[in-house]
Amino acid sequence: MPHAQFDPAARQALAVVAVEAKTRKDLTWQQIADAAGLSVAFTTAALLGQHALPEPAERAVGELLGLDADAVALLQTIPTRGSIPGGIPTDPTIYRFYEMLQVYGTTLKALVHEQFGDGIISAINFKLDVKKVADPEGGERAVITLDGKYLPTKPF
Repeated sequence: MPHAQFDPAARQALAVVAVEAKTRKDLTWQQIADAAGLSVAFTTAALLGQHALPEPAERAVGELLGLDADAVALLQTIPTRGSIPGGIPTDPTIYRFYEMLQVYGTTLKALVHEQFGDGIISAINFKLDVKKVADPEGGERAVITLDGKYLPTKPF
């Protein structure tokens, strides 16, 4: 039976334990995702407290990270989502995403509504991919793909 968390504290504490185990074992997020049999974005989000892992994945991840039975069971609970507390983020990487949405959020909204109509892009039926590519002008570029199902507003 699925169980849901109402207080994010337990999953946040587990995230700390999981990241410490990842660091101690010198693992990458990709290696953990491979053990889980899921995408690196979903697995990372789950270990950071934003998704529940399905039963076979939580067992594999728990074994890889050396988590106890209670922690493994907690990985399967449905979390209270949201990992950024109120106010403007202070972490530079997270702040840049905030900045991008401050600058381009209304543009994205306008373009989505013009092309699809009134509705939203799902963050549940969703895929995320991050790639590092060479910049033709030198250095590297980050290519981030957000791929969500469009859900039209349904009048009732």
